[in-house]
Amino acid sequence: MSSFFTGILIYVFSGFIASVFGNKNKVKILSIFSFIASLFCTTTAVDVLFKEQCLTAKFSFSPIFGTVNFALDSLSAFFVVIICLMSLMGLIYANGYLKPYLDKVKNINSHLTFLPLLIASMLLVVSCQNALAFLIFWEIMSLSSFFLVIFESDKKDVLKAGVKYLVFMHISVIFIIIAFALCAINSGSYDFSLFAQVLKENSHLANLVFIFAFIGFGTKAGFVPFHNWLPDAHPAAPSHVSAIMSGVMIKTGIYGILRVLSFYAAPSKELAFSVLIISVISALYGVLYAITQHDLKRLLAYHSIENIGIIGVGVGVGMLGLAYGQTQLALIGFAGGILHILNHSIFKELLFLSAGSVYIKTHTRNIEILGGLIKPMPYSAALFLIGSVAICALPPFNGFISEFLIYFSMLKTLALKDFFVLILMLFSIAGLALVGTMAVLCFTKAFSIIFLGMPRSDKAKAPTSDSEKSMLLPMCFLAILTLLIGLFPQYIFDIVLKPASVVANINIIPTLACSDLMQTISLCAFGFILFILVLLIIKYKFSNKISMYQTWGCGYDRANNRMQYSASSYASPFLSMLKPLFKKIFDIEKPRQLFPKSAHFSLHIDDIEEAYIINPIVKFDEWFLSKFETIQSGNIQSYIKYGLIFLVLIIIGSLFIG
Repeated sequence: MSSFFTGILIYVFSGFIASVFGNKNKVKILSIFSFIASLFCTTTAVDVLFKEQCLTAKFSFSPIFGTVNFALDSLSAFFVVIICLMSLMGLIYANGYLKPYLDKVKNINSHLTFLPLLIASMLLVVSCQNALAFLIFWEIMSLSSFFLVIFESDKKDVLKAGVKYLVFMHISVIFIIIAFALCAINSGSYDFSLFAQVLKENSHLANLVFIFAFIGFGTKAGFVPFHNWLPDAHPAAPSHVSAIMSGVMIKTGIYGILRVLSFYAAPSKELAFSVLIISVISALYGVLYAITQHDLKRLLAYHSIENIGIIGVGVGVGMLGLAYGQTQLALIGFAGGILHILNHSIFKELLFLSAGSVYIKTHTRNIEILGGLIKPMPYSAALFLIGSVAICALPPFNGFISEFLIYFSMLKTLALKDFFVLILMLFSIAGLALVGTMAVLCFTKAFSIIFLGMPRSDKAKAPTSDSEKSMLLPMCFLAILTLLIGLFPQYIFDIVLKPASVVANINIIPTLACSDLMQTISLCAFGFILFILVLLIIKYKFSNKISMYQTWGCGYDRANNRMQYSASSYASPFLSMLKPLFKKIFDIEKPRQLFPKSAHFSLHIDDIEEAYIINPIVKFDEWFLSKFETIQSGNIQSYIKYGLIFLVLIIIGSLFIG
């Protein structure tokens, strides 16, 4: 594993080295070092994946830590490949995205230092096998990403989002500490291999550990109801950071859940049902609130919650397979969930980078005031469209493959002949189908309002050209990956079976019923593309024979930008059926005369969890703490008085104890 750790060291020091150079070359130098580091780490991980081996390394630290083991098995190696590849795309994109900030933002050096540190900490998290060291790397990951989120800390909403993110991350780590502490107390060690021995022998302890671990890791991943930080932090961060956080970092939460599952002999049925139910709710909740958003990056953030839910459905089905002793079902469920981890990281990063291109040109994330951007930004529009089709799980792109596997695994559970499983699975399949429908609605709204029609404001008219090549190239690479996985699913399926077998504790992978289906899907995908190409050739060949004439417009002169659907009006017919699920805030100025000078309507929808749970808690906390404001008077005599009172109380207390 020497090359793997060499790559991590290069990541750690690359930010410090880049900060020495001038502003024009900082990001370029960081990208070069990150490319070298990713080569070291990725080659090691790919070697592990294809040779199906496990690489280990040991380091002796202080007596507190003891010997800290690092290991790269198929599960860790799979995450290493995703982390390195997706992070590299974000860093290359940053070359163009950060150009306007190089001379304006004072903390650009710290930003470029924390960015590779985040990547290095994620790599250490997925390879570390010691609970104490894991928690330290986990904390470094949370802190470095916090400083990346508050890049534009002069903005009040950015700082607020960063603090909220940090609070949630520390709440999550408390539950992870409890889970690891229970394992450490019962095993007498911090090593994961001994955790596995204890949990396999004690099912009650294993269930308790999983509950705490799921809450802790699920908060990082963004499962409902632990999701509240995510829609605020992702829009606040720069787009390349949002892409890395959504595409990669939140998946470390899924890794934590999968790693804990790998310690089990078999989870209980109740835990499997709970994970499945929470996952379906998360998927529905995420896509439903995504439809209501006007902020493009906030919309994408809610879709991250949706896709984490879809991944969770695959994990839940895999757990059901283990609980019922069905090896094939467990493998297919976990394989579907793990493949969706990869697929989501690709198309979500593509969408966030496309959103960044729109923002850097228009300086707004408000969908309502955009429009017509397909003309000045055709490449960004085409790439956003590819990402939209992929996230909607439509063939022939990658999102279809992983969701097909998850659907297939859900249908396989019907053979368990358990009435409760049958009812739960029917509702889950229906819920996932509804999620897909709402995703199509959401992204037809997003693409059409942003890129089609006429510009709705001066900001939408501002772009005169597309994004720089340094921004378009990583987006093109990600778009190609979405298509390649959709066209060759049989090869990627064979790869994801290896980490799935680690989670399921299966040494020999059996022949699965869906293996032949992957080949069939590949042939159908090529047939579909061939059919489209034939249609295009026919259109191109005969288009010169078609004559275009303008018909009588019935007195209609021409359109203007107010004669278009807005984002709110597009989604309103669907959302009006679901009124109890939202807290709506209207801003209306009605026309008051025959020829009104002004009138407007806008609708903002609050997250019900934030509106009815988080905000009341925060307000009570503020009220409670305000009662102690007088203590901090700024008067030095008062502080001396408080000290004397405290000393007297300590003396009196010690006398009573004595």
